[in-house]
Amino acid sequence: MKNNASPDLLPGGEIVPATNAKGGEKRLRLANASNDIIGWILQGGVMLSAALIIIGLLLLPTRPGGLSTERLLNFPQTLYAVRIGLFQLQPQAIISLGLLVLIATPVVRVAASTVTFILEHDHKFVIITLIVLVILLFSIFYLGANAIGQRPGGTNSIHYSLLTACLIFLGSIIAGLVGSLVGLGGGVLVVPLLTLVFHFPIEYAIGASIISVIATSSGAAAAYVRDRMTNMHVGMFLELGTTLGAITGAFVAAYLSASAISIIFGVILIISLLPSLFKLSEEHPENVKNDRISQWLHLNSSYPDKRLGREVSYNVSHTTGGLMMMFVAGATSGLLGIGSGTFKVLALDTIMRLPLKVSTTTSNFMMGVTAAASAGIYFARCDIPPLAAAPVALGILVGARAGIHIFSRISNQSLRIIFLVVITFSAIEMILRGLGVNGF
Repeated sequence: MKNNASPDLLPGGEIVPATNAKGGEKRLRLANASNDIIGWILQGGVMLSAALIIIGLLLLPTRPGGLSTERLLNFPQTLYAVRIGLFQLQPQAIISLGLLVLIATPVVRVAASTVTFILEHDHKFVIITLIVLVILLFSIFYLGANAIGQRPGGTNSIHYSLLTACLIFLGSIIAGLVGSLVGLGGGVLVVPLLTLVFHFPIEYAIGASIISVIATSSGAAAAYVRDRMTNMHVGMFLELGTTLGAITGAFVAAYLSASAISIIFGVILIISLLPSLFKLSEEHPENVKNDRISQWLHLNSSYPDKRLGREVSYNVSHTTGGLMMMFVAGATSGLLGIGSGTFKVLALDTIMRLPLKVSTTTSNFMMGVTAAASAGIYFARCDIPPLAAAPVALGILVGARAGIHIFSRISNQSLRIIFLVVITFSAIEMILRGLGVNGF
């Protein structure tokens, strides 16, 4: 029998007196139901998107041109063209619709989060989530509608065929696997894959990378949210910084040199590795105290660690510093199309001192929204060719699902080593790209 004098632990980590135990249990049930709803929305969006992309790909052989470079470069470039193409059952229009569904999935997730917070009577996060939703809609329907698209240079070097599509798909599986494990998104590997191996223009590579980030996020976050590995309160709060940063980055990308920015951020990444090197043996952060904002928003929480076989509680500190780093992360995503998971995980792990597993899953959760904030602008600029983005999206989704099964069985120490290897690769690749050197 339950002891009436014992306290209850709520999802936010706060202790509720026994006299309010019934109210605490109700809030716990609502929080768990919210996790399930968000998880199913993400999974449903991913499945619908994948189905449409596959249908479009299967219809391609029935149309003249097949999988060719000419077909790759000629695709519906506006929402109106996509709509007309759908009436005519054009394969690329169907694929484009699948990509648009994928872009819309994080937006729907934010809208649904607003409803769940209303049901939980969490008025602070209702306001926060509504602000994030307004930023997303402004980016997609205003900034995207006013973006001007044109075909990038360097398309003459592209050779596209069935073999090319299959190789991109296989490479994207690896990108999705790694991205889902360490919370970095697939763009870290997708951009060099498309530019250095298949000679795609950087604009197309970044556009496909944005899609890969959303696919990694939505594909992995669906399971992580339902398993309570993700801190949704932390994610929603920090999305204020990432969405504003993503819009800023995508807007100025047309005016600034990506080369200089790539070098600067590569150097910053290498410098930011130093704190992580001193924590290689750390399984869980210790002596972390909630700061004022964290306590006010109830950001501290717990997660079930299957490897340890117990529930692990944790606190959250330096939320202001984390929010500032998230703006930088969003700007990096909008500028370079890499998902900026490196900065997100570093902010969550090093600055805010969350356990690394929570940092990576929360980073995954946030990346889709960050990428969606700039995806509408890239789509309007015609930088997301369906035949390039389709094998990337499908491969990323397959890899992300595989990563989920590995994640629960790996230690935080092993995860940190993988993270350091990938972030080093990312930093060197960004510097080499900025210098105009063919790197990895």
